[in-house]
Amino acid sequence: MDEPTFRTIFEPFRIHSVEPLRMSTRAERRGYLRDAAFNLFQVRAEHVLVDLLTDSGTGAMSRDQWAAIQHGDESYAGSPSYYIFTDAVRELFPFEHVIPVHQGRAAEKILFSVIGGPGKVVPNNTHFDTTRANVEATGALAIDLPVVEGRDLSSQHPFKGNMDLAALEDLLARRAADVPCVFVTITNNSGGGQPVSLANLRGVRGICDRYGKPLFLDACRFAENAWFIREREEGQAEREVADIVRDMAALADGMTMSAKKDPMGNIGGWLAMNDDDLATACRNTLILTEGFPTYGGLAGRDLEALAQGLTEVVQHDYLRYRIRSTAYLGTALQERGIPVLSPFGGHAVYIDARALARHLDPLEYPGQAVAVALYETGGIRSCEIGTVMFGRQPDGTEAPASMDLVRLAIPRRTYTQSHIDYVIEVCEEVAANADALRGYRIVAEPKTLRHFTSSFEPRP
Repeated sequence: MDEPTFRTIFEPFRIHSVEPLRMSTRAERRGYLRDAAFNLFQVRAEHVLVDLLTDSGTGAMSRDQWAAIQHGDESYAGSPSYYIFTDAVRELFPFEHVIPVHQGRAAEKILFSVIGGPGKVVPNNTHFDTTRANVEATGALAIDLPVVEGRDLSSQHPFKGNMDLAALEDLLARRAADVPCVFVTITNNSGGGQPVSLANLRGVRGICDRYGKPLFLDACRFAENAWFIREREEGQAEREVADIVRDMAALADGMTMSAKKDPMGNIGGWLAMNDDDLATACRNTLILTEGFPTYGGLAGRDLEALAQGLTEVVQHDYLRYRIRSTAYLGTALQERGIPVLSPFGGHAVYIDARALARHLDPLEYPGQAVAVALYETGGIRSCEIGTVMFGRQPDGTEAPASMDLVRLAIPRRTYTQSHIDYVIEVCEEVAANADALRGYRIVAEPKTLRHFTSSFEPRP
């Protein structure tokens, strides 16, 4: 008999330990918002009920990861933990040089410090915030080249994270001398957590080869991307996720990684590549900023936990649960008439704040308005991905972002279905009163990555 199919989303794990959540009132949360200058990054974590700000470093480590921590060797140089870590990385990403760092933005900082600079241009399907900031900090220009479907929130294209191949060809035809490398982000976080197909990666590889340009992956959600390839791309349905990951890696010359995402760590990352000279320059920069090349700003115990996490994240039972549980939230919001980006990504559901709060101009920050309302109404912390995050231009002016989204990023193996059901109810309450949402303005901001530390106030 065939295996029966059930509607229930079954978590492929049991809960081993718990941490308490402190319930708060709406009046208390209003006070916390004022204290935080209406910036959810500044709200204290103990004042949050369901924290969907990010899936970065916020997941629950497994029993075997905690056991691996006990094996950590803290030798300054040549720790056995480093070799266990690099072997685990190369099992999926067989690059010649693997350089550990404390998190993904450190890998970006090191790489772009070496290959960036004034007059350089770095194309990407869509840069995320720290990637863009690290490119631009060197004086280089970060250019996004998503496919047209990626800017259409209602398009059902299965790979809305793809790069626009014609646009990449055009850019390289005009400015190849200025392009040190081409980047592809998998999954495309700023574009709604949307996947990139193997066919598109092969197309990017072919263009890079014609112009002699290296291809790098920003691969922090590589396993989720591989699962979508398995589910949606012709000829991939029966394959092992780990083999699809190896195919993606084989198309690239290097990668940056925040291991706080799919590798299941609470901290960590790496920079990997095949180019010997580039690796030497990057290691020299690493020693200045992160630490010795065999620990790179991490403890040996962290390296061992990441090695174990890399074996767990490609397991099909886990990925099936992960993608289905994200879709559960997205489908429920959609059924309640709340505008969301679809198809749903792997790590998050993105509310279309511009459509939900139609009365607000993009420069009144509708994403910020919706995110603040979710926290005030139900203690849910989310993340604006829109004009606050991306509206400031390199010349200091401001323009609306292509989309104003609110990301509900789901930490790995952390929340139960009842938590998500509560999130659905809070979203429904906010949507019912969306016409009354007030816009926001920034009263103080830094020069870069302003969404992290800016101060806001409600508009009259």
